[in-house]
Amino acid sequence: MTLTKAAPDRAERPDAGGSQGWHFNSSLGLTMLLVLVVAVQGPIRRALSTPVMQSWTTVFVAVVVQALPFLVLGVLLSAVIAVFVPPSFFARALPKRPALAVPVAGMAGAVLPGCECASVPVAGALVRRGVTPAAALAFLLSAPAINPIVLTATAVAFPRNPEMVFARFGASLLVACAMGWLWQRLGRTDWMRAPAHPSFEGAGKGAAFWGSVRHDVMHAGGFLVIGAMAAATLKAVVPAAWLHMAATNPVVSVLALAILAVLLSICSEADAFVVSSLTQFSLTARLAFLVVGPMIDLKLFAMQAGTFGRGFALRFAPATFAMAVLVSVLVGAVLL
Repeated sequence: MTLTKAAPDRAERPDAGGSQGWHFNSSLGLTMLLVLVVAVQGPIRRALSTPVMQSWTTVFVAVVVQALPFLVLGVLLSAVIAVFVPPSFFARALPKRPALAVPVAGMAGAVLPGCECASVPVAGALVRRGVTPAAALAFLLSAPAINPIVLTATAVAFPRNPEMVFARFGASLLVACAMGWLWQRLGRTDWMRAPAHPSFEGAGKGAAFWGSVRHDVMHAGGFLVIGAMAAATLKAVVPAAWLHMAATNPVVSVLALAILAVLLSICSEADAFVVSSLTQFSLTARLAFLVVGPMIDLKLFAMQAGTFGRGFALRFAPATFAMAVLVSVLVGAVLL
């Protein structure tokens, strides 16, 4: 009888001495991050103590703190529209013809006591509820500039120039309606992405409301932070002497303050107090600042791109800027 030794089954017996590899987990990552922060805390502290970084931090915090309450207001209103307002309401409230719906929606912006951060999520909710995009865009542009809080702030900031209130109201409403009509005439559906929003079908109204709020806060808030970071960066590096040089030329002064409004990204409730102190500029140039700022600035561009798509923002923002500057000059020539 011959005995044979069975060969070991290597497939079932892995090499015990083989390397098992590194397994990266969240605890290890957090530990490494804490060690890195401790190691570089000295250079970070020195970098943050420089005047440029202190200026950057001040502007960033100011923009976010100014805008966040009104962003939350807009998000809450957006959730109310999305959950509690039936689509048939807008069909009854707005005229059937888009050309007439644009000025009605523009005037409706006077009833929202918020800034430009609040208008973006509300406009997105209007489009989702079936409102024609031209009317929703007119509301988006007019609401931050012609509501009672903003006009009252403008009157307080310009006590010796009450005509600035009427000029701001008229110019802002004209730009909003003109851009709405321009989008109705030339805009294409593939240029505007449908505002993304989670579906809460089957959920109760309370759950749907808070789910919509959480989604919009995280979505719009992220773009608000990006825009605030860009505004703070530009504010920290642009020399103040450039403003004094620009004020001496009427054409350059209008363009300079219009561009400054885009870069500073100041909330519409506060912009009148900022520009009223720039007394070296003409009233028309300061009107351009007040009209442009609530319609297109860095944080608004980021939020519009996030809500309606980058292709929309790249087309809509330059056209809005040009229209706002042109109308500001014309209204300023008549009223100021």
